[in-house]
Amino acid sequence: MDKKDWASRLVIVRGGGDIATGTIYKLFSCHFPLLVLEKANPSCIRRSVSFCEAVCGHEAVVEDLTAVRVSSPDEAFSCWKNGKIPVMVDPEGIMIRKLRPAVVVDAILAKKNLGTGMEDAPVVIGLGPGFTAGKDVHAVVETKRGHDLGRVIYQGTASADTGTPGIIAGYGAERVIHAPASGSVHIIKGIGEKTSMGEIIAYVGDVPVRAAIPGLIRGMIREGYQADEGLKIADIDPRIDEYENCYKISDKARCIAGGVLEAILHERTKE
Repeated sequence: MDKKDWASRLVIVRGGGDIATGTIYKLFSCHFPLLVLEKANPSCIRRSVSFCEAVCGHEAVVEDLTAVRVSSPDEAFSCWKNGKIPVMVDPEGIMIRKLRPAVVVDAILAKKNLGTGMEDAPVVIGLGPGFTAGKDVHAVVETKRGHDLGRVIYQGTASADTGTPGIIAGYGAERVIHAPASGSVHIIKGIGEKTSMGEIIAYVGDVPVRAAIPGLIRGMIREGYQADEGLKIADIDPRIDEYENCYKISDKARCIAGGVLEAILHERTKE
């Protein structure tokens, strides 16, 4: 495939967090030409399974795939040709207008539309709430856990955001840790480490952050991140015996990825 063919078939994914990474992984594995757009300072906490980490350290490895930070379409094409996933800092989506891709997937998961529209590409897909299929995107993929997770919606919207994390081993909201104050994050317990209830796992400024439940640190924001009070900075998996899950794409992300693949194929072949 030459660069012109790559550009004409290109799928641009906005966002490289853990849920987006499930989609990126699946599309790359299905040989779709890809470019991932991220912001310069991503706040993802499941960093061990997020391709957006390439923005911070030039490369990020998730399972058996490597993402590389690039700065131009030429670098992106070369990266993809070399079997790696190109990630570019472009929160405004300038590359969408410049490259005119075949597909745009908005996987930012902002719970609102930050500027994606049906005019961006022949196929535009939004993940989760904030999009209306048939109005600003061609299809929406449900991101709420439950019977409809991964379902493709061609008219209407996804379920509204409840603000409540899914239940794992009987724990819901307790699993997610938010910054108790504003300030720089200093990590005490990293991803994959065990913690007990009440143990200090980080500091935000001088304020300690304590685990609300015992378990494994499955997600932790980057060292030194300047967090605002209330920002999600960590999550804990109560299943101590499932250590490998800290480093594997989740069932939720893979299910959503299946919906994205279905939507792309449906929209590109429906004629």
